[in-house]
Amino acid sequence: MKALIVDDDLALADVIAFTLSRAGFETILAHDGPSALARWRADLPDVILLDLNLPKLDGFAVCRQIRAQDDTPIIMLTVRDDEDDIVAGLKLGADDYIVKPFSPRQVVARVEAVLRRAGAPPLTPEPITAGDLVLDMLRLELRRGNEVVTSLTRMETRLLEILMRNCGQALLADNLIEYVWGTAGGDRAMLKQLVYRLRRKTSANLNLPAYLETIPGVGYAFRVCNEK
Repeated sequence: MKALIVDDDLALADVIAFTLSRAGFETILAHDGPSALARWRADLPDVILLDLNLPKLDGFAVCRQIRAQDDTPIIMLTVRDDEDDIVAGLKLGADDYIVKPFSPRQVVARVEAVLRRAGAPPLTPEPITAGDLVLDMLRLELRRGNEVVTSLTRMETRLLEILMRNCGQALLADNLIEYVWGTAGGDRAMLKQLVYRLRRKTSANLNLPAYLETIPGVGYAFRVCNEK
């Protein structure tokens, strides 16, 4: 599990990183808003601990940009204890909110709780098979046989679900956007980024472009429908 820690207080960030490392997490550090977004895109963390008072781009803006594209769990860290700030953070999609000062052990407990909630079973738990791949809707995993290719976010799972259920068919980008983002809304740039992230996550263990094909001017299709 990867944890991205975003705080301009370098000493505090190091303490949190040390505590999470001892709890078994791989930790990634960023100290301002733009670098937080860059590390999120590059490192694909499983959870983000995000300070609100950041240089260059504050935590609210960072949360807004991430939540527009993905559902990575976000825990906001801040010295602010004003109710309006708490409500604003939660409305932007933050999963939890911890007011400083806090104990490192409390952070570990809250991170583990958020990850448990994020892994709650979806409404359609039956695995989906297409070709030699199995999408496990309960575990949010993509498998080939008994080997786990990668863990998935809920948005990645939704995208693969609709493509694998319609294996061999080219699906319109607008229909994919509506299915993945629902009433929250999305656009073609967000869909393209989600496909990119999915392909990048699987590139080490799976040649996903052979499975997930871009259809120019149309959308995407899952092409490998039969056992190899």
